[in-house]
Amino acid sequence: MNLEQISAMISALPGAVEEQPFGPLVDVFKVGGKMFALLAPEGSPETLSLKCDPEWATALREEYEAITPGYHLSKRHWNTLALDGTLDGDLVAQLIVHSYETVVAGLSKVARSSLNL
Repeated sequence: MNLEQISAMISALPGAVEEQPFGPLVDVFKVGGKMFALLAPEGSPETLSLKCDPEWATALREEYEAITPGYHLSKRHWNTLALDGTLDGDLVAQLIVHSYETVVAGLSKVARSSLNL
């Protein structure tokens, strides 16, 4: 899965908004005003940070060398994926959806209903 595919997938999620509050080197994706993905396309390798269930986050870090604790984020709830080609595209897609759904679940009922899920 390349950067364009990742960005397109994230942008296609209901209510997803792209911003650059940390400058032009990091694309921040939010839903309901809450971050669920940070894409750093200028790194080497490029990285994608995603929110994750804490227990699963730990298990993923133990299983995949390319998944580490969230860079400049809560290490308990965020993972950073090195997009170095070692992670299966289906896993990356699954983690994107998991991050999005985790954040949506934490939104107010009014905010969730506005997403028309």
